[in-house]
Amino acid sequence: MNRLGGATSPYLQQHADNPVDWWPWCAEAFEEARRRDVPVLISVGYAACHWCHVMAHESFEDEAVGRLLNDNFVSIKVDREERPDVDAVYMTATQAMTGQGGWPMTVFATPDGTPFFCGTYYPRANFVRLLESVTTAWRDQRDAVVEQGAALVQAIGGAQAVGGPAAPLTAELLDAAATQLAKEYDGTNGGFGGAPKFPPHMNLLFLLRHHQRTGDRQSLELVRHTAEAMARGGIYDQLAGGFARYSVDAHWTVPHFEKMLYDNALLLRVYTQLWRLTGDPMARRIAAETTEFLLGDLATPAGGLASALDADTDGVEGATYAWTPDQLVEVLGDDDGRWAADLFAVTATGSFEHGTSVLRLARDVDDADPAVRDRWRRVRERLRTARAARPQPARDDKVVASWNGLAVTALAEYAVLTGDTAAGDAAVRIAGVLADRHVVDGRLRRVSRDGVVGDPAGVLEDHGCVAEAFAAVHQLTGDGRWLALAGQLLDTALARFATGAGGFYDTADDAEQLVTRPADPTDNATPSGQSALVAALVTYSALTGEPRYRQAAETALATIAPIVARHARFTGYAAAVGEALLSGPYEIAVVTDDPAGDPLVEAAHRHAPPGAVIVAGEPDRSGVPLLASRPRVDGRPTAYVCRGFVCDRPVTDAADLVAQLT
Repeated sequence: MNRLGGATSPYLQQHADNPVDWWPWCAEAFEEARRRDVPVLISVGYAACHWCHVMAHESFEDEAVGRLLNDNFVSIKVDREERPDVDAVYMTATQAMTGQGGWPMTVFATPDGTPFFCGTYYPRANFVRLLESVTTAWRDQRDAVVEQGAALVQAIGGAQAVGGPAAPLTAELLDAAATQLAKEYDGTNGGFGGAPKFPPHMNLLFLLRHHQRTGDRQSLELVRHTAEAMARGGIYDQLAGGFARYSVDAHWTVPHFEKMLYDNALLLRVYTQLWRLTGDPMARRIAAETTEFLLGDLATPAGGLASALDADTDGVEGATYAWTPDQLVEVLGDDDGRWAADLFAVTATGSFEHGTSVLRLARDVDDADPAVRDRWRRVRERLRTARAARPQPARDDKVVASWNGLAVTALAEYAVLTGDTAAGDAAVRIAGVLADRHVVDGRLRRVSRDGVVGDPAGVLEDHGCVAEAFAAVHQLTGDGRWLALAGQLLDTALARFATGAGGFYDTADDAEQLVTRPADPTDNATPSGQSALVAALVTYSALTGEPRYRQAAETALATIAPIVARHARFTGYAAAVGEALLSGPYEIAVVTDDPAGDPLVEAAHRHAPPGAVIVAGEPDRSGVPLLASRPRVDGRPTAYVCRGFVCDRPVTDAADLVAQLT
């Protein structure tokens, strides 16, 4: 009996009709394995994963494979986005055993959950042989299997160990991290490393803040070059906006076509801040288009933002997005079709599969002649309309708390800098979904779908990202409710996730006990739970004036500092928070009746140092500590700038405010 039909996860529901007797992750599944005395297959993936679909089609939809699994195993299907704790434990095991990881992840475990053999994608023939070999080993070599599993658990327990060396995250360490990133930089194509190449959003955020603090022009140029290369590449959707998860090559040409919420949220922050610091029209355009993508393609009817768009369309990767020259002519006519082929680098030989091309921007349009920009916009809209008539990729419409938190922070930043009220309204609305739906009995839940919250408990990254989002909405609105909610989540995290040695586990002390308790401090596709929490602690401390939250942040950062010194590429968010702490962060309060239009407020946002907090509104507004005891000077709107709880003289002129901030 397949038990996935009622799951909240679209990924699990994709497997509800398999001939495999799937179980969701639950205690009953392991009890069934103990009763039958059979091993457990734990298959981990996510809805937008191309190779997950391939393995499902080749193996899990096959009747013969289903019989093998049903006769000899208890099979458990896990959505890694819904249960990142389960994914983290078994991914560590997979990496320890094979030297690499990825999805689909295929783990064989004892009935108590101890992994003894791990891998990723297997073609059908290989998978069948593996199932037969594991079945034989379980029957004839049980002691060796159990011994191997115990050794693997001991190894991954060491990999997840906490309480290692700690040191303050100093200016010297952050300077060294920026230097290391510059040495590893791809000076030709932008970004870091070779193929596959992922958008390095957190490193770019760090480098932007590092440039602000130090004036280092090289750091800014690395961001500018990478941002332009990605925006003009195939990894960016040239018709509808939004970034794909990664490029399969080193030069951003051909993407792996899935679009993830977290990538686009973090990249929205990068392009918004790049525009703020440089006035680059390309950065402004990409920020606007990414906002449109988030609020258009990922908005769900029940509120919140969907997790991802699939890599495949009807089982074919990239089918929605690729073009031939003839297809362009068919939509646009001869003249515009040839012009578009030249502009978007669509050739007869193609850059993708079967003679098709992924659209890239071969020439600059942001600084082009107005007539060229107008033509580009008209052509782009006609192609977008034509593409909308094609079959579209599926959407994973579950709402993940941490990823929506990242989006709320990005939308709030974009709204205050551009005056985009729709983005600001969306930030408040999504924050409301997180507050009203995902906080249940005072505890945070990780996912919801169709307006119904799921069972999985929030992990550390959920608490950090959502608390940071609530703090951002507090600054956007001046509403004390959001600051109070942020404080509640942070207090829960400090009480339930702390290791006792300054760092944090990824799961709460009262969460389901897995074979190890995960605690990964490195930033990967998303900020680590520890980096996300530290960011929220620093912001909350600055907004409230309560030093114990800053002290907790500094202590936690000290546990990450040795990793920053050695592996800068995998600590970008932590390093960005470190820059905020070194900068202050500044606390800026503007007493005004017109928070949306006051020149002091605009100057504060445009010239804010790294990590600064900014609140505007009437003096002594309830629930807004930064506005307490801050009167107007001579009856005029007044700005108060503090750093480390030490304040400059209040000013009423925007130029004077800028002078205090720069």
